Order: sequence, then structure tokens, then C-alpha cells
Amino acid sequence: MHVLILGSGVIGTTMAYYLARDGHQVTVVDRQPGAALETSYANAGEVSPGYSAPWAGPGVPLKAIKWMLMHHSPLVIKPMLDPAMWRWGLSMLRNCTESRYRVNKARMVRLAEYSRDCLKELRTATGIAYDERAQGTLQLFRTQKQLDGVGKDVDILRQYGVPFQVLEGDAYLEYEPALALVKHKFVGALRLPGDETGDCFKFTQELARMAESHGARFRFGVNIEAIEREGDTISGVRTDAGVLTADRYILALGSYSPLLAKPLGIDLPIYPVKGFSITVPIDDAAMSPESTIMDESHKVAVTRLGARIRVGGTAQLSGFDLRLDQARRGTLEFVANDLFPKGGDVSRAEFWTGLRPMTPDGTPIVGATRFPNLLLSTGHGTLGWTMAAGTGRVIADLLSGRDPGIDLDGLTVARYA
Repeated sequence: MHVLILGSGVIGTTMAYYLARDGHQVTVVDRQPGAALETSYANAGEVSPGYSAPWAGPGVPLKAIKWMLMHHSPLVIKPMLDPAMWRWGLSMLRNCTESRYRVNKARMVRLAEYSRDCLKELRTATGIAYDERAQGTLQLFRTQKQLDGVGKDVDILRQYGVPFQVLEGDAYLEYEPALALVKHKFVGALRLPGDETGDCFKFTQELARMAESHGARFRFGVNIEAIEREGDTISGVRTDAGVLTADRYILALGSYSPLLAKPLGIDLPIYPVKGFSITVPIDDAAMSPESTIMDESHKVAVTRLGARIRVGGTAQLSGFDLRLDQARRGTLEFVANDLFPKGGDVSRAEFWTGLRPMTPDGTPIVGATRFPNLLLSTGHGTLGWTMAAGTGRVIADLLSGRDPGIDLDGLTVARYA
């Protein structure tokens, strides 16, 4: 079977690897000159099934107002006359209930946990290296209210058998000793020992080479213009290199997926949420993070990637604007210096931004559409790296005639019908 994948981020490339390994003829098309050069390039580096949770939850509307008033705000909204942004925002608000939060988080954890297991199998099978570490995630709390509020998350972690530790006081120093310099700033932490870290860009680039060794073909520098249909069947993809045809098509273009799906009558409630990161060379390894720390107050992750510290976070609603905002860099530098003041020199950091494809309920959109030869694999938000291996395996199973390793209920576009 010939499969045409639109998009060469970590999601598209991982699908290409699994499908090519299954013996399918695979073509990947992307406008960039190489794999993982947009949202997958410099994300926070977390493979965090335990931390998988929707942004929409009880109390979030009030928190959002407080966040926007903070000097180092985790949320920035640029007012625009963009109906898509307001429609997405209203839909997100409808998901800010206790019942919806539990449903959405359970769906996300289901895919994320499966994906972590798939990643381990893939790593064992291929020997792929990407500055990976398997030392868990530490969610740090600056207030007792934050620490006391972990109960609803812990219930779901128990439901899915996800290991965790609630650490009070400075017990977290056993896992992140460099935080001893700033321990007075925190009241406790939630540790997720099953989480991992790694460089998503390195992983995707290497996996693309492995996919090619199995026969996959990557066509870079090709602009995708439209998906063409004949009746209820996709007939091809129009590009600036001509019309490309295949037996099956997979839409994996992240934030840009709705633009190609809408003319087909498929409404994908995905909006680009702009994120930022800095990558800091390490000066003192002993004063740097061991794995990943999530600063719950600022919603910023600090991750160890080999000889570098990746600091990623903040959320900005400003459409498809990719300009670098120095105020956002200031927030990332503040968190890096606040947690690890002797780890590295932030003035030498690489500054980056990318668009996270967010759904209003936080859950990605994976699987079938009403077109029998078109599948979706998009809307992973901040968790594309976390969910990539599982998503790739699910799609490969579907196209190879196998039952997927997890239940897809609530993960397909049908939930928005």
C-alpha cells in the first residue's frame, strides 16, 4: 500500500518509520528542507505521560486572569479579530468542568502511557540515541494550595496505574540536588518516575534516516496547496511540485491541518498556541537539572538534554505569528535563573518559538475520517513528543489491518460530531 504523509514533524516521521517497517510504500511531504524543523525542533524535551493533562480544567478561567496579570505571565493573549481563536476559546471554556477534565485527562493518559511503552520498544529495537534520560519529571509547587490540589490528578494516575510520589517539604532534593540553593521557594512536589526526557529534534532526524533505510521517501521543500477529492474519496494532494497520489493519505500538519481539512468539510477545532524555548549550554553540571522540572506557577519546564538545559513554556494566542518576543525570553530566563542560578549562562542561549496545535479538550485527533482513505494525526498540543511513538504505532496498525494496542474511543474526530 502506498501511504502519503503530509508533515515531517515528530508525528509524521514516526508514522513513516512504523509504516515503512511494516513494508508499506511511504512518501512524506513537507515544505521545510528537513524533518522536525517547526514545532518539533526545540520543544521542552519532555516525554511525560504522567504529566499529560488538558489545559482546560476547573478554575482555569480565573487562573488565566491571574496569569495574565503576572509580570512573568505563562499566558499571553493578543486581541485579534480572529473568529477561529474566539470559537476555540469558547469551546475550551466549555471543557473547564470537573467531569470534562477527568474524561479528557483519562483519554490523554491512555495514549501517552501507551506511547511511552512504544518508545521504549523502539529504542530497544533500533538503538536510537537522542540525549535521552529516564529519571522522571518533578512538578514543583511554590504554594501549599498547589500541593493540596494534586488530588484530582492523583486519582487518574492511580486509575491507569501510573507511578507517582507526592513529596512534601524538601524531599524532592533526593532527585534534584541542585535545587538545594533555592529550596526555600518550594513547599513540595509531585514526582512522576516513569517520565523521560530527550531531544525531539535529534530523535526525529535519526528516525527519518531509519525510515529511509526501510524504503520511506521524504520529499522536502514541497509546498502543499490542497487535498483533492472525488466524491467520498481523496484523489490526490496538490502541491507546487504537481499532484501527488497514493492509496492512503495522512494529515499530520499540526496547526496547519485545519486549513487543509476545512475545504473537505472536516472541521478540526485546532488553534496554534505559540510556545517559546531557550537552550542554554551547561556551565556546571552539578548545579543543573538531572531530568525535567516543571515550575507549576509559571508553567515552564526546565530539562537536561546532554550538555544543554532546555527551558520551554508560556502560551501565546496570536494566530500564526512566528516572531520572537523578547518578553517571553525574559520569562524563560527568569525561571532558569530562579531554579538553577549556577547551571548555565542564559545570555548565550538559543531562542526559539513554535506553534503548538491545541484542541480545546487537550486530546489529539487520531484515526479515521468520513473519507475511507484519509486519516488524521494532529492536534497533539504540547504533547506531540510524548505521544509520537504511540500515535505512529496506532496509525501503522490501522493501515496494516491490525487492532491498535489501545482503545481509540474519544481520540478520533468523531467526538466533535
